[in-house]
Amino acid sequence: MQVSPPSVASHGAEAVPCKTAFRNAMARLGAAVNVVTTAGPAGRAGFTASAVCSVTDEPPSLLVCLNRHASVYRTFKENGVMAVNVLGAGHQTLSNLFGGKTPMDERFAVASWSVGRSGAPILEEASVSFDCRITQSTEVGTHDILIGEVLSVTVKDQVHSLIYFNRQYFELMATG
Repeated sequence: MQVSPPSVASHGAEAVPCKTAFRNAMARLGAAVNVVTTAGPAGRAGFTASAVCSVTDEPPSLLVCLNRHASVYRTFKENGVMAVNVLGAGHQTLSNLFGGKTPMDERFAVASWSVGRSGAPILEEASVSFDCRITQSTEVGTHDILIGEVLSVTVKDQVHSLIYFNRQYFELMATG
């Protein structure tokens, strides 16, 4: 006797989503907006990313996903360092500049920067900045997952964050 699996309500679910369906679903996953920067022998570069998260606290490390077809890809790989600058309220224009086709010098010209221990640019107005040395890289599909060991952290007193959700920016301000 053959037993059928229990039925599950699909609510419009697709077994294997197409690229568009996957992107539309991911738009509902709210995320912090970051400008990821590098500097070194290959030059200075930066891009906007929401695909950033912690990996472990010992050693402190985080990951950043970077498309291998991005114009900044080689610069990051060759420099081997990065800073993850968490954007705060009012940084929508900066996010858009680093997320588009704006020339690199123009991207960096609109904000104030310092240099981290790694040599990567640290956004002086960032809510938080993580200065990292890239210790590992793993290819997955079209992207590389860059693992950065955190060398230093810069935290601002004012607690606010820029979030990207459903293809729109939202500002979060801590209370109390």
